[in-house]
Amino acid sequence: MRTGTTIVAVMMMMLLTAGAVHADITIETVPVGNTGNTGELSGAGAGGYGPDRICGAVSYEYRIGTYEVTAGQYTAFLTAVAGVDAYSLYNTNMWSSTYGCKIERYAGSGTSGDPYQYRVASDWGNRPVNHVSFWDACRFANWLHNGQPSGAQGAGTTETGAYTLNGYSGPDGRTIGRSTGWKWAVTSEDEWYKGAYHKNDGDTGNYFDYPTSSDATPSNDLVEPTDPGNNATFYDGGYTIGSPYYRTEMGAHESSESPYNTFDQGGNVWEWNEAVVLEGEGWSYRGLRGGSFGSDVGDLRASDRNDRYVPTYEGYDVGFRVSEVPEPASMAALALGGMGMLLRRRGLRR
Repeated sequence: MRTGTTIVAVMMMMLLTAGAVHADITIETVPVGNTGNTGELSGAGAGGYGPDRICGAVSYEYRIGTYEVTAGQYTAFLTAVAGVDAYSLYNTNMWSSTYGCKIERYAGSGTSGDPYQYRVASDWGNRPVNHVSFWDACRFANWLHNGQPSGAQGAGTTETGAYTLNGYSGPDGRTIGRSTGWKWAVTSEDEWYKGAYHKNDGDTGNYFDYPTSSDATPSNDLVEPTDPGNNATFYDGGYTIGSPYYRTEMGAHESSESPYNTFDQGGNVWEWNEAVVLEGEGWSYRGLRGGSFGSDVGDLRASDRNDRYVPTYEGYDVGFRVSEVPEPASMAALALGGMGMLLRRRGLRR
């Protein structure tokens, strides 16, 4: 298991032992460069599903979440801002549903004088959150953008930042997009697609069919006898893991990463992205990618674009991943760190 798992486990131990005490979370990310890359056709015209679109071209450097946002990380978010849950960031199915991610709202009446309290079962903290809407994901991204503050849901916590929501939680919102100067955001479709499928081979238009660095159909086995592997959490005559979890812990398919070293962009849970895929009178569908633990392998393909859900949908098989653009000082530090590593490697070769 990678270091990010340990970090989240430590944070969740703090939450579980301290009740409603808020602890900052760490979102592990990986860099995505190759800024001149071109996209490729995805959708029905590419032999897949959904409306056609050229996907995957991103003209800036960014970082994408190594893993899906976990139940542990989302619990920290709820603890920080959902004492009075004005915009329904918590769904009771997270705890009560057979497929829930086992986040419990266990105390409080939801008033400022008696705030709700949240906790996650210890064996669920490193599995993906589910039963979240697109707007829940945007509010989580705003919270990260704003520095993970504690306080009421409003400007400076959940309603402004990467997205200007101002209380909107409806079935449309097609005009709500990413703000200039964003630091954290729900992945755009292009960011998601590039991180999952692009071969990371320079400024090219070369892509794999599956987000496991492979054109061959993955298996849904958990045990990976080889490196590289080609496995994911989906349904193929049976679940990868069954009741009560259904979803694997982050990084469990440790040899089946994408070319940029992300995990579980295929399977586990569908992941929201910012794309407005279809729209009608008073409604629009936001993008979902990657399939879930209950999907067949076809949903994991680069050619498949899910066009079936309004942004209010909070399904048992839906979660999300975030993207980050480091601040200029951080990018300079990363460049210096990379140069130092290169020099150390050269020194070792002498």
